[in-house]
Amino acid sequence: QDKEKLEICKLNDPPSAQTVKDMIKYARNVIEEFRRAKHYKYILCLTPTPLVELLEICELSLDKMGAVFEDSNVYMLHMMYQAMGVCLYVQDWEGALRYGQKIIRPYSKHYPSYSLNVASMWLKLGRLYMALKNRTAGVKALKRAIAIMEVAHGKDHPYISEIKKELEDH
Repeated sequence: QDKEKLEICKLNDPPSAQTVKDMIKYARNVIEEFRRAKHYKYILCLTPTPLVELLEICELSLDKMGAVFEDSNVYMLHMMYQAMGVCLYVQDWEGALRYGQKIIRPYSKHYPSYSLNVASMWLKLGRLYMALKNRTAGVKALKRAIAIMEVAHGKDHPYISEIKKELEDH
């Protein structure tokens, strides 16, 4: 699956091998920069300004990488996931949902059928839809999370009971 995980934009004039290599180097560096920034800004001073800066790092890097990489590329997915996390932290539900919707299809392709990473993303999407009063999409997403978790954890797992209760309460 390496080819799918490192998908490059389909352009009339595809990027050169060197351009792709440079973008991979950039992506690795920006991911490391984000980790450092997250450590210092997220942990040491949890104020809105540093969080906005973290989101800007994600968005700027996504714009730059998006010129070479498809959204399904693992480097793009990593930054989208980080951006989604910042949106969740600052309670920007719409922003988090936008990133989650972009992430779920490639996750479903890259991970095994019953991956808890995919289940976790469906769970987040379900809860976001519910918070944004889109019950139909929320129920559908939560049911997808449950279906995966029942195989991974077993039907009697407490997590599954908890999610089913959430569904009943909405």
